[in-house]
Amino acid sequence: MHESTRIEKEVAWGVVSSVWRQPDPDKPMVYIQTDAPINPGNSGGPLVDLDGYVLGLNTFILSEGGGSEGLGFAIPARVVKFVYENLRKYGHVHRTEIQANVQEITPTLAAGLGLARNWGVVVSDVTPGGPADSAGLKIRDIAVSVDGRLILGLPGLTAALYVHPPDEVVSLEVLRGTQKILLEVPALPYHDNADRLLDFIDPNNRIGRLGVYVMDFNDRLHAAMPNVRIPSGVVVLGQSLDIGALSSDLHAGDIIHAVNQVTIQSTEQLRSALSQIKPDDPLILQIERQGRLQYVDAGME
Repeated sequence: MHESTRIEKEVAWGVVSSVWRQPDPDKPMVYIQTDAPINPGNSGGPLVDLDGYVLGLNTFILSEGGGSEGLGFAIPARVVKFVYENLRKYGHVHRTEIQANVQEITPTLAAGLGLARNWGVVVSDVTPGGPADSAGLKIRDIAVSVDGRLILGLPGLTAALYVHPPDEVVSLEVLRGTQKILLEVPALPYHDNADRLLDFIDPNNRIGRLGVYVMDFNDRLHAAMPNVRIPSGVVVLGQSLDIGALSSDLHAGDIIHAVNQVTIQSTEQLRSALSQIKPDDPLILQIERQGRLQYVDAGME
C-alpha cells in the first residue's frame, strides 16, 4: 500500500483596481492591477475571477515594506495567449507599429492645442512617408478606437497595437476637430535591437559564466546596430539562462569592452579573461548600452 502525498494550495483574494495599468510609459506592456497579495512563488500563477476564469498571469508586486502586501500586477490573459501563439509559430513575438508617436492628453494640453477632448490620446508626430502618414493620420488627431476597441488612454492604445497581427491593417478611428474619421493603416512589424540580434545567435558562442550568447562586433552587427559609440568588443545577443550564471544584468545589445581592467576585443579574449578570475574575485564588466558606457558588477549574487 503506497502512502499518498498531500498537496496544500493557498488562494489569495483581492480587488482589481485597473485592467490596463502601464507602469513604464516607455514600454508597451500593460498589466491588471490588484491588491491581492502575491506571495513568494505566486509569480507565474494565474489570476482568476470568482467564476474560475483566468484573467491574467501574476508577475510582480510593488510593496513599500518588501512583503506580499501592496499592488500586484498580472499580464492580461489575452496578451499571454498572443505571446504564447507567437512563440509557438515564430519562436519570438511579432509586434506591430504604424510609425506615429502619441501621448496622453492632459487638460492643459487640450486647452493649449484647442482639442475637442481633455482626455485620451493625441497624435504628436507622424513619420513622413510611413504607413500612418500614407493612411492620412495627422498631428493633433485624437485616437478614438483601434480595431473597434475604444481607446480611453495610452495603455489601451499601446496594448491594442501590441496584440494586433502584423500582417493585417490597423483600423484606426480618430477625432479630427469634431469629425470622426476611420483610417486603414498598414501595419509594420516592430523590431528592436533584441529582435534584430536573435538571428545572429550561435549555440557555440555561449558564455555560461555570464549566462549569455555573444558575438564579436563586426560589419554585420554594425548594420543592425548603427548607433554604436565604440565599434569593437563583444556583443551580447541574448541570455542563455544558464543555471549558476553570475549575472542577469546583461541585455541584448550590450557591448562588453572590458573585464576588470582587461580590454576585450573578441569572444576568445572574453573567455580567456573570465578563466583567469577566481570565484571570489571581483568581476566588473565595462559595457556600452545604448551609446553610454557603464560598469556592471557581474560577480554580484
